Amino acid sequence: MSITTEAAVVETAGAEFVIQPVQLGALQPHEVLVDIKAAGLCHTDLSVAGGGLPFPLPGVLGHEGAGVVSAIGSGVTRVKPGDTVILSFTSCGSCRNCRDGHPAYCDTWLPANLIGGARMDGTSPISRDGKALGGHFFGQSSFARQAVVDERSAVKVETTLPLEHLAPLACGVQTGAGAVWNAIQPRPGSSLAVFGVGAVGLSAIMAAALSPAVTIIAVDRVASRLELARELGATHTIHAAAVQDVPAEIQRITGGGADAAIEATGHTTVLEQAVFSTAARGQVVAVGAPAFGATAAVDVNFIMPGRRVQGITLGDSEIETLIPAIVALMEAGRFPVEKLISTYKLEDVNKAAEDMKAGTAIKPVMVL
Repeated sequence: MSITTEAAVVETAGAEFVIQPVQLGALQPHEVLVDIKAAGLCHTDLSVAGGGLPFPLPGVLGHEGAGVVSAIGSGVTRVKPGDTVILSFTSCGSCRNCRDGHPAYCDTWLPANLIGGARMDGTSPISRDGKALGGHFFGQSSFARQAVVDERSAVKVETTLPLEHLAPLACGVQTGAGAVWNAIQPRPGSSLAVFGVGAVGLSAIMAAALSPAVTIIAVDRVASRLELARELGATHTIHAAAVQDVPAEIQRITGGGADAAIEATGHTTVLEQAVFSTAARGQVVAVGAPAFGATAAVDVNFIMPGRRVQGITLGDSEIETLIPAIVALMEAGRFPVEKLISTYKLEDVNKAAEDMKAGTAIKPVMVL
């Protein structure tokens, strides 16, 4: 039996989102039906909608959902109807990386989350007028009033915090926080430079402020974001539009280079700057998502003194551990995600996208 709901559909690469009726198919054994209450807009959504990342269109995007479970498949054990859930990426649960606690590197990650547009059996949970749409985006496609969701995408939370504050934890917030806590793991007295202080970069700064790192440098071209970065824990800021040599400025601040750097813009030239900002044995973590095929030029002799460049997906997070931990920090007032958020109605998703591209909204969230 199918359910008709409203969703924001992208018809072709570069087209706007259009709110229209779609049909959701019957739940498979390990799926849940979720009434979406909030959904964050991420640069990955915009990259797919713009044609920068492959995904079958027309389709329904959205991968930072939060809502309430209304029905469950016959094999579901993690959640029950009435549970509040945050919706994140999906994974198989059985490959080597999943078993080792690294589901963001699941063998099925790309087709199951980003580029497949369908379940692993080739079917889509979403259709329109009898024709399948690209769906199953990150196991959820949550730009809709209801969504068929993989059980492994759903994280149960018990909190009184507004769901519009929780939705961004699904991707942007956990990506930034996980880059610090899971990948860099700052040592006492260490230094960290964060390139790009949107939702991911600011989340990294909040995470670093809860670590033993002493010097936390925010780099961006938008002055207002640098002001917020200071408020959230940055000890230094660099206005990239006004500084001729950003790596040299970081080397000056740190006395020889940062112990670690996070590249959160997705621009390969910025990744190159991040590499040249580090000290010997320094670490660069790339979390930005450029178009497939993008390359960066790095002098190999420069990285020979122990420098490391590491790519990371979704903070290398185990979502059932990290997301509830961030919720607890938010409840304690120690991780103020709400300062990043601007809210919109679902029908204003194109305005949210415009504001995000213009830099006037750090983390747009649609409230349904």
